[in-house]
Amino acid sequence: MASVTEGAAIQIDRIAAETVRVPIVGTSPLIVHNFSEKSKRQMLDAQQGRKKLKEVRDPRSEYTAALYRISDPNGDRFGFPVTAFKAATIGAARFYDKSVSMTSLRQFIFMRGILSEADPQQLVEIVGEPRMREDVVRLGGPSRSADLRYRPEFPTWSAVLEVTFVTSSISRQSVLSLIDAGGLGIGVGEWRPEKRGEFGTYAVDASREIEVLS
Repeated sequence: MASVTEGAAIQIDRIAAETVRVPIVGTSPLIVHNFSEKSKRQMLDAQQGRKKLKEVRDPRSEYTAALYRISDPNGDRFGFPVTAFKAATIGAARFYDKSVSMTSLRQFIFMRGILSEADPQQLVEIVGEPRMREDVVRLGGPSRSADLRYRPEFPTWSAVLEVTFVTSSISRQSVLSLIDAGGLGIGVGEWRPEKRGEFGTYAVDASREIEVLS
């Protein structure tokens, strides 16, 4: 058994980590639904028992308010929460044997997005042209009444994920495999596979290089 010499300094090495930029490409349309300030205000009014005033609906305004925006003086840039992509990547552990723990992966893999004045959360920039879609949805409650939703959809899209991982605990190829599996079986956005849908799926873009930052 090794012993520690009295008075000797304890040597602890830094955790070895690597940061890469991983290009992904959408394999099905991405449906976006950001909660607008109006929706948040209506939720608060309902919780506080304030009377709801009936308003004339404006589909175009609902559509534009549902986009995640990245501040840019040169024009509109759109994004999606980086937390959604990390959740899909970590959740992909369920497709492998039980030795791959989601709890451990949360401590081994980190993702970084863009933080701007337009949104208080970190966003992954979505490259693509959104369009408005109209869907009939069923509301909660006993009546299960129908309502219309106007949301943005990116028919074709791509993005780049900035990922940092602990190299002593997981390999780069394993990280790429998890990103790919998460895009295939879990997805992001509305009506994704995790929620019994077929939208918001993606894959690692094999036609583009993975950039190693550090």
